[in-house]
Amino acid sequence: MAKQKLTRKQAWQVNKKQQERASRMQKLSAQQEELLYSGDLGTEQEGLMVAHYGSQLNVECLDGADQGKTYKCRLRDNLDSIVTGDRVVWRAGKDMTGVIVARLPRNSELSRPDFRGKMKPVAANIDQIIIVFPPFPEPSSLLLDRYLVAAELSNIKPILLLNKSDLLKNDDHQHIIEMISGYQGLGYTTLSSSTKKLQGLEELQSLLDNRISAFVGQSGVGKSSLVNSLLPDADLEVGAVSEKSGLGAHTTTTSRLFHIPSGGKLIDSPGIREFGLWHLDPESLINGFSEFFPFLGNCKFRNCVHGKEPDCAIQQAVKDGKITKDRFNNYNQILQTLTESKY
Repeated sequence: MAKQKLTRKQAWQVNKKQQERASRMQKLSAQQEELLYSGDLGTEQEGLMVAHYGSQLNVECLDGADQGKTYKCRLRDNLDSIVTGDRVVWRAGKDMTGVIVARLPRNSELSRPDFRGKMKPVAANIDQIIIVFPPFPEPSSLLLDRYLVAAELSNIKPILLLNKSDLLKNDDHQHIIEMISGYQGLGYTTLSSSTKKLQGLEELQSLLDNRISAFVGQSGVGKSSLVNSLLPDADLEVGAVSEKSGLGAHTTTTSRLFHIPSGGKLIDSPGIREFGLWHLDPESLINGFSEFFPFLGNCKFRNCVHGKEPDCAIQQAVKDGKITKDRFNNYNQILQTLTESKY
């Protein structure tokens, strides 16, 4: 269908609205700067970014009489983007408002490419990610390996969680059990859970204690149900799941940080459902496959990419059963995607 051309009046109205929005943003920025230097703000203090609602950032006070209270803050001009989990320097204003004046260094960050291919952080200072997947639809080892590569290259510990384990039947899902066993053999932490039968939640809780964690996984795998089971006060919306596909619609629209009573923190963000890897250099990919490390440097050719080259030590390790065919095939599929994205 051809795009309808705007009349002169309609074009004028659109342009006017855009100018009004730009004017409001300029006034808001000027008001923030005036507030910042007028002396009406409190002293600088450290805070924690706990929620992101568009341009409004919720900062939790970490010290003093207001410790634990949340202030609605704005960013000072020319400040780098702030994401949930960031520790910031901020100054309190009136009526539980404030201005963020600086961001403290991050211990780690989860990033993903935006629609322009530029890397954009979506959560900060995370210790571990919980990769959630169900028995149905059948889990893809390729998708799981993409998550694992993203975690490994971000220096964040990954944990594999088979959720909705009440749907698991040994006779029908033996391949899933074998796949999980393979990841255990690589040293990855794995566990299973069911919010319906309240199974595995205590073990999951113990892994979250005193750590900053994030759930990742496709829609419909049960992330929001897990959060509600672990933190009943969170009251996250749970979406319906299609009986045909087993997938659900996105229900998380705001990035939020929840405090776990036992001492940990949990970040739930729509930005970390999945990660694109096309920003990686093909040479960096192998660093996400730790079982390949003992064989690196033993190939005949220095520039071997471990695909179909002759006398490849990685290929020989696959033949010897020291590297699984699935992992080797997944490596090459991801490598092919990265190579194609460069051209």
